[in-house]
Amino acid sequence: MKTMMMLTIAVLMTMTMAKSDETIDTKVKNYIVKEWTDTKEYQKASWQKGKEQNAKNWIKIKNLFTKVKNNVTQN
Repeated sequence: MKTMMMLTIAVLMTMTMAKSDETIDTKVKNYIVKEWTDTKEYQKASWQKGKEQNAKNWIKIKNLFTKVKNNVTQN
């Protein structure tokens, strides 16, 4: 019975080790490339949102000064 259990454990361990075709180097490289790509996509979207927000802010500031200029008269 012990021999049968040990043989089963040995076979299962061998099978799980054989499944892993990727080495640690490949896994790390893939992880780094994926994270780098995700970061670039996030930054691209964030920069675009920031540019849009800056444009809206400039329009509001210009409108504020235009309103002040039109409402203030010098006597």
